[in-house]
Amino acid sequence: MKMRIKKGDQVEVITGKPENKGKRGEVIRVLPKEGRVVVQGVNIRTKHQRQVQSEGKTVNPGIVKLEGPLDVSNVMIVCKKCNKPSRVGISRDGEKAIRVCKKCGGIID
Repeated sequence: MKMRIKKGDQVEVITGKPENKGKRGEVIRVLPKEGRVVVQGVNIRTKHQRQVQSEGKTVNPGIVKLEGPLDVSNVMIVCKKCNKPSRVGISRDGEKAIRVCKKCGGIID
């Protein structure tokens, strides 16, 4: 799946759970095969971590909070110029493709 959202982009959640809707955060990880993104501080999951001892490393037990993946269709990229969530367009500059905000025409990167 071709994705127009990259790691490090600022995005806003537009649909989904009420506690996640409207939140903004930075994209931590992109999963293009599944069509999903992981956003910092959004879709928090709790994992009960067991103590594991392998190859001289020990993992402390306890309850760990992790960000879960969201579908890419549930987030919109936030334009730095107009500070609003917008769709992404592609503009060609020679052989280079540039991402462009559909609302204000500003360059995203």
